[in-house]
Amino acid sequence: MIKKLSRYVGEYKKYAVITPVLVTLEALMEIFIPLLMAQLIDKGIDAGNMGEITKYGGVLLGAAFLAMTFGVLAGKTAPMASAGFAKNLRQAMYYKVQEFSFANIDKFSTGSIVTRLTTDVTNVQQAFQMIIRITVRAPGMLIFALIAAFSVNHRLSLVFLAVLPVLGLGMFSIINKVYPLFNKIFRTYDKLNNVVQENLYAVRVVKSFNRQEHENEKFGKVSGTIYKDFSKAEKTMSFVMPLMQACMYTCMLLISWIGARMIVAGGNDAAMGLTTGQLMSMITYTMQILMSLMMISMIFAMMTMAKASGERIVELLDEESEIVNPENPVMEVRDGSIDFVNTGFRYSSKSDEEGSASDGDSAAKKVLEGINLHIASGMTVGIIGATGSSKSSLVQLIPRLYDVSEGAVKVGGVDVRDYDIETLRNQVAMVLQKNVLFSGTIKENLRWGSEHATDEEMRHACKVACADEFIEKFEDGYDTYIEQGGTNVSGGQKQRLCIARALLKKPKILILDDSTSAVDMKTDAMIRRAFADELPDTTKIIIAQRISSVQDSDMIIVMDDGHVSGCGTHAELMETSEIYREVYESQNRKGGEGLE
Repeated sequence: MIKKLSRYVGEYKKYAVITPVLVTLEALMEIFIPLLMAQLIDKGIDAGNMGEITKYGGVLLGAAFLAMTFGVLAGKTAPMASAGFAKNLRQAMYYKVQEFSFANIDKFSTGSIVTRLTTDVTNVQQAFQMIIRITVRAPGMLIFALIAAFSVNHRLSLVFLAVLPVLGLGMFSIINKVYPLFNKIFRTYDKLNNVVQENLYAVRVVKSFNRQEHENEKFGKVSGTIYKDFSKAEKTMSFVMPLMQACMYTCMLLISWIGARMIVAGGNDAAMGLTTGQLMSMITYTMQILMSLMMISMIFAMMTMAKASGERIVELLDEESEIVNPENPVMEVRDGSIDFVNTGFRYSSKSDEEGSASDGDSAAKKVLEGINLHIASGMTVGIIGATGSSKSSLVQLIPRLYDVSEGAVKVGGVDVRDYDIETLRNQVAMVLQKNVLFSGTIKENLRWGSEHATDEEMRHACKVACADEFIEKFEDGYDTYIEQGGTNVSGGQKQRLCIARALLKKPKILILDDSTSAVDMKTDAMIRRAFADELPDTTKIIIAQRISSVQDSDMIIVMDDGHVSGCGTHAELMETSEIYREVYESQNRKGGEGLE
């Protein structure tokens, strides 16, 4: 994990290298200062020698100034390295998500991805800064201070060796209990983000059904779980400080007591016992050693959190898209003809035969099976079927949003898996069931279809999609600002803008997945008539619930439970397809929808 994450330090590696050097120099200066203090006391103050006091005092000030300088510089380079590392890591994760197929996105919830990009990266960033600064300083200070303490008096320094095992065992026990809790907490954060995102996205539905209390209860339940687990983890971690303080004060008491006895026994003779200056330096080293141990305990606590976050980040970065370019991709789509050749599809990447799921597992169940269709270039094709009959799944195989599980889908006579993905998708414009507009002007939204579209091209696309009529009524016209998700336009207006956006791609295949459901029948008919006049060479596939939206199509496909139940013109299906006939008659009885 560490090896994989360290690659993203990138261009900030120089700061990551300089920081430990500066921290080491700072630690050396701080170790040197107690030795100077001992000399100042023994040779200057106790001896009453003003010259020695001046000499050691000047050197002491110089060492303190250097320690401060190294510390300030390290405090500047460490954040630059960690912030740069976090930037690269977030960027790599975001770019990775852009490469995901729909199947990959289905694996990670939106809330989970957001948590990994925010909370998890922040934890790893803080841990990285701690590694290059405190993780170098604390062990360095500990080792240097121990060496210096033993050089002053090795017998008195044995106190540290008695305390360290107690501290180490206690720390290991605490960390071992806390790590599983942090893992659980971060998974619960994913759920919390999902709840918040879902609530904000559907806030109008929540308010219209007066379900605020239900949403509050759902949020409170997840938030309460985080509080409970985090409190438990923090309570366990709270034993670190008392343990550290107990060890620290025990060492100080023992060193003070034993050191004082050695001074009295030696008559202030360094050869036989201990001097006052040496005892002062030993007490200072005791503080430094135990402060280093305290910092190490903080490192362990932070690393525990960071390890859980790092594993989640690496999991996302290691995820490979199931849809990739072939070795020698086809770079041109000849025409808009489409062939389904014995096509089968399931959302699970593993088959039932491999034992990935039981027969009752919906993820492993075939949603499409034995589909054989030929759609000539330029045809208008309608698709109808009950909810859950796999209409959307069928058309999502054309631009390779998912890959087939069996058989093949061909566009322009070439298997879609042999195309360059960008080339294929540039020639297939798809307006999904869930129409999405982004915050920005109408022009900015339309240019998602063609980045360099002219004003005239945008106006023409909107005219074909019957969107020009309401855009011109806006005070700012095409510069009207669209709120996030298109909340300041109606459902029908949103659908027409999305259709216009798709038309700007000038595709060879246009797929409308129930994309005129929110427009009135007159506008729906105008859009279809404009398609016939303006896009004669474009293959048009229209998924609809209303027979009137597809009955003039060159071919109508009737889907039923993942199979093609019927295929033909309106007149042919009225004779041969019971499902089609029942839908047509039902809609006529409900007010003549089919008698447009």
